[in-house]
Amino acid sequence: MDFIEKTVRKNYVYKGKILSLRCDDALLPNGEPCKREIVDHSGGACVLYVENGAVLLVRQYRYAYGESIYEIPAGKLNEGEDPLLAAARELEEETGIKAARLNLLYVMYPTPGYTNEKIYVYKAEGGEKTAVHLDEGEFLTSAFVPLEKAKEMLRSGEIKDGKTIVALQWYFLNEKE
Repeated sequence: MDFIEKTVRKNYVYKGKILSLRCDDALLPNGEPCKREIVDHSGGACVLYVENGAVLLVRQYRYAYGESIYEIPAGKLNEGEDPLLAAARELEEETGIKAARLNLLYVMYPTPGYTNEKIYVYKAEGGEKTAVHLDEGEFLTSAFVPLEKAKEMLRSGEIKDGKTIVALQWYFLNEKE
């Protein structure tokens, strides 16, 4: 059976700096009309960086949740930006580390029910210390967290960010500590 839904018309309700909201007219696989609410997002890139038995995490306040959370370094893609370059940029901007190499682990779809956002998850290999240069209005701290502590933070639910949970679980399943 063909499960493809066909877009008839994209109807933009809101166009913002970070995302846009659409309420599209579409057709179900059986030809029946339907509405689809979509959050358009340019996507993001993040970097898992492990060195000397510790993972590099940032902690920043996330307004939508009203709390500070732990995350791997990450940021949104600028229009047309190569995800690899975005990942390298964000790692250096947020932590002052310039990766020697970045390897794509996978592309994840964080919430496929209502957004087209894709997050490109990279693992850094090697790196050199440069300088932190945060974006205007960006406030965060970064620190190396021992892997055993990060594992406990996962178990306890202290790490709540989806991309960080997935990247760390990948690491613990695939890498020798």
